[in-house]
Amino acid sequence: MLGVLRHRTYRHLFAAQVVALVGTGLATVALGLLAYDLAGEDAGAVLGTALAIKMVAYVTLAPLAAALARHASPRALLVGLDLLRAAVVLFLPFVSAVWQVYVLVLLLQAASAAFTPAFQATIPDVLPDEEDYTRALSLSQLASDFETLLSPLLAAALLTVVSFPALFGGTVAGFLASALLVLTVRLPARAAPPEEEGTWRAATKGLRVMWRTPRLRGSLALELAVAAAGSMVLVNTVVLVRDRLALGEAQLALALGAFGGGSMLAALLTPWLLDRAPGDAPERMVMLGGGALMVGGVALAAGAGSLPALMALWAAVGFGFALTQTPIGRLLVRSAQPADRPALYAAQFALSHAAWLLAYPLAGWVGAGLGLGAAFAGLTALGLVGLLAALAAWPARDAAAIPHAHPDLAPDHPHLREHGRAHVHPLVIDALHRHWPRRPGRSVV
Repeated sequence: MLGVLRHRTYRHLFAAQVVALVGTGLATVALGLLAYDLAGEDAGAVLGTALAIKMVAYVTLAPLAAALARHASPRALLVGLDLLRAAVVLFLPFVSAVWQVYVLVLLLQAASAAFTPAFQATIPDVLPDEEDYTRALSLSQLASDFETLLSPLLAAALLTVVSFPALFGGTVAGFLASALLVLTVRLPARAAPPEEEGTWRAATKGLRVMWRTPRLRGSLALELAVAAAGSMVLVNTVVLVRDRLALGEAQLALALGAFGGGSMLAALLTPWLLDRAPGDAPERMVMLGGGALMVGGVALAAGAGSLPALMALWAAVGFGFALTQTPIGRLLVRSAQPADRPALYAAQFALSHAAWLLAYPLAGWVGAGLGLGAAFAGLTALGLVGLLAALAAWPARDAAAIPHAHPDLAPDHPHLREHGRAHVHPLVIDALHRHWPRRPGRSVV
């Protein structure tokens, strides 16, 4: 897997991702301490509102940001957004009122809503080989899991020698280092989008592509299962460990660590599983298997009566979580032209966070109001709905090229003049050219 780091450009981008993730993890800890400093016993409400602002920004602003930035240079865009994030975080230690926290969090997450899809859409341009790209996806999942596990430990270590505002300084340093690393590489030029495309159509293009592509509808349905399982782990593990099992903070860390460990193991194995899965849609088998593992793990965790049992189930849920998340980038690359990738990544980013925006309150409110049993039942049902919808939407025979038409394009549109109104969309262009050369009467987009 580490062989993909021999590519200098990707190596620098991966390093940029890692340092930005560490900085973000430090900011998460520091924000909690800042909220307590400002609001005392109401800190939970402040943090909950800040997280809600984050999710709303992700859901509403990511597609719009991709549309507004579609003519920008990828490198300039990424560097500018990193600098903007660093500037916003720089103000956080100096706030004196809760509303100021909300404003800065909104600005920070708006920049992240633009940065993350743009960054993700750049990687397949840098690594056009599907095998390399698959390993890059696994490395990205591993980096996210490491950040989840290690950032709180790093923050705790730093807090033994500095006060919590210094953690925001670490976040600023992370974003600045990310910007510098992006500046050291030359990113491939991306094909320009159609000039006649308006901002609204550009903002909704990714949503339309996802809705019209069966494999993407299936992956989107699976996001319900991902959000349902993830929300139960992140929101209710503390209640399970502290109240039901009557254990302490160390055992809580072990339970959450089991989830992270399962996710990391799956991220390591995903390339191997995708290479060996039968059929023409290996992602479908791997991702649906991961979804089933998550739903089953959450259902069984309702009866977990000991820490080892809970750890084993959370490890299984984490394994399924990464199996479902890691291959998504391959589906997006296969389902769009290079010029459309930023819009598609932004749509996936927004819609997946919409599922979390639904699942987080359900896990918290149902658990607090009706009890853990009701929360497990409700989130298991939500995950099962997502899994069954994915099975129905995603055909078992998922060809790399899909016959399609463009009823919404004008007859004199350049695309139709070249290819005709109905033709085959090559979702993996290079592979299609190798195995299905151009011939008279056949068109390749």
